[in-house]
Amino acid sequence: MSRERISALAHARHPIKSPLGDDSVGLLLEHGLPRGDERVLDLGCGTAEWLLRALASRPRLRAEGVDVSEVALTRARGTAHGLGIGERLVLHHREAADFASARRFDLVISVGATHAFGGLLPTLAAAREHLAPGGRVLIGESFWDRAPSPEAVEMFGELDDLATTVDRVVADGWTPVHGHVSTRAELAAYEWSCWGSLASWALDHPADPAAAQVREAAAEARSQWLHGYRDSFGFLSLVLRRTAELDV
Repeated sequence: MSRERISALAHARHPIKSPLGDDSVGLLLEHGLPRGDERVLDLGCGTAEWLLRALASRPRLRAEGVDVSEVALTRARGTAHGLGIGERLVLHHREAADFASARRFDLVISVGATHAFGGLLPTLAAAREHLAPGGRVLIGESFWDRAPSPEAVEMFGELDDLATTVDRVVADGWTPVHGHVSTRAELAAYEWSCWGSLASWALDHPADPAAAQVREAAAEARSQWLHGYRDSFGFLSLVLRRTAELDV
């Protein structure tokens, strides 16, 4: 079974592919979309869950999403049409880092997708190119909440701590106007949901040729979390504006 299919199964009960609860997602969108009639771009949108939620609750909103996965985009289109919001959503099948548009956006989202641009600051640089004057960026990034184990560093790389992460963003010319640090409960709920969904699928489909692979993937990921990064991994979401608005 492909990694993409495994990821889809893992997120079946947690469509936001980051450790954020529904209330946290809603509050981040409120701060990112203060008017309700904005134009929104999600770079690395996956199944476009952020955009779908924003569009469903804001009838004057228009949105575009970019992702490399045609499977995820097809699912997003189907969900959007089922919700009656398909005419306000445009999806682009391409690498997020290569996306270009003459249109500028009031909110640019990139949550949990900074790897597509080579890190936090390159992601902000890309977002800036798409940002309308006075616009906002909603970005999500990992950090070390506590000193990591060698195994955790091997998995996630050399992340900064929370304060250093925010300091880097501010030094790059951005001002946080809202932020959310995922709670330990949100982090745990995300992990249990993902690996529990995989394990459940494997148990429900014992005759499937991929059942053993999926079961092993769930067990391995669960073990990595419990023994490797559970106590050290953190996730930060920020709503940002350019510090010098005239420089946008």
